[in-house]
Amino acid sequence: MGYRAFALKNLARHAPKYLPFADVASEEVPLSRLLRLSLFQITVGMTMTLLAGTLNRVMIVELAVPASLVSVMLAMPMLFAPFRTLIGFKSDTHKSALGLRRAPWIWKGTIYQFGGFAIMPFALLVLSGFGESVDAPRWIGMSAAALAFLLVGAGVHIVQTAGLALATDLVEEEDQPKVVGLMYVMLLFGMVVSALTYGALLADYTPGRLIQVIQGTALMSVVLNMAAMWKQEAVSRERARQMEEAQNPSFKEAMSLLLARPGMLSLLTVIALGTFGFGMADVLLEPYGGQALHLTVGETTKLTALFAFGTLIGFGMASRVLGNGARPMPLAMLGALIGVPGFAAIILSSLISQGGIWLFLAGTFAIGLGIGLFGHATLTATMRTAPADRIGLALGAWGAVQATAAGVGVALAGVVRDGLVALPGAFGAGVAGPYNTVFALEAVLLIVAIAFAVPLARRGKR
Repeated sequence: MGYRAFALKNLARHAPKYLPFADVASEEVPLSRLLRLSLFQITVGMTMTLLAGTLNRVMIVELAVPASLVSVMLAMPMLFAPFRTLIGFKSDTHKSALGLRRAPWIWKGTIYQFGGFAIMPFALLVLSGFGESVDAPRWIGMSAAALAFLLVGAGVHIVQTAGLALATDLVEEEDQPKVVGLMYVMLLFGMVVSALTYGALLADYTPGRLIQVIQGTALMSVVLNMAAMWKQEAVSRERARQMEEAQNPSFKEAMSLLLARPGMLSLLTVIALGTFGFGMADVLLEPYGGQALHLTVGETTKLTALFAFGTLIGFGMASRVLGNGARPMPLAMLGALIGVPGFAAIILSSLISQGGIWLFLAGTFAIGLGIGLFGHATLTATMRTAPADRIGLALGAWGAVQATAAGVGVALAGVVRDGLVALPGAFGAGVAGPYNTVFALEAVLLIVAIAFAVPLARRGKR
């Protein structure tokens, strides 16, 4: 009956209008191929939702693990973040007998990702002292959980860096920011779908169900990553010979040349400040909803879907504005500015007796919207500043700064929250006080990021 041809025809006709960045597709690289490649971003979104969304709530509330320890564990994946720059460079200069550059790195990352998920659920139960593990030495649970989070983090960073670089390889230079934007739209889609799925699966929480959810995520990561990289890079002996004969600079030389580009160092500073300001909330939003507003596990897990939906809208708005020739840095400043009232709304949600939950939801959405505008704008600015033959290195630098700043923010958020638990509440009494203090600090950091972005916004293409 030609249903497949009919569906593909309508997808090609209407997707560029409704799906951000879909106009990057061409006859050589159809939208179906780009969407299949974007499956690696679905696995990254699943992982981010599980770690920063579901697990931090479950560990703090249900498993009674101290928030400072939880934040350190959730920050463990970020220890690998600075190496994203090296991964991008290595994938740029990789030499293979089959002529492959990016696919081997995606596969390596998938192996690390699966290994971390394989041991994570049992490590968490031992860490919390659940059941018979209450008699196990404390260091066993801590070291096993740290290893699990570190392996998952290493895998995600490798997969995402190499996958984004592969996406840019498939399109023309002028379309590279668009295709990377499309990949991030799919990342947000993966976060929304996985948040709703995890929320439904964990509506009636049990330790056994938690094990099943994490193991299912491990399996889906392998399946989707394999499907994503299948036949994306063609085997070529000619390209293999070119790789072997190529004379590449050292990583130190390549990094020095990148940082010497006008405005690059200042841009990375803005990215770090803004991401740090937004990132501290990742580990606290769901525990805040559970302890201050008395939401269930399923309800707080769905917050990630609302957060990701706001980010998706931000990406879509940024796509349209930047596609019409707007400069990215003013848009990045707008994203950071939107985050400030978002945090103010979250703080106020615990101080009013009626309507607090709705105010909390509005603040969560505003923060997601701000992150979407800020993330896409700074991504576009980085792509425009980087040399054409070092896209992998530039993407790695952007990802390294962003992920490192987010990791430091996550770690400090839990430590600061625990440190303030015994003190009189700031911005409100009770359990909400320490959380609100962190949220206020995040708003201040966003204002500082805006101040640093002003000189860049006054320059030509930025």
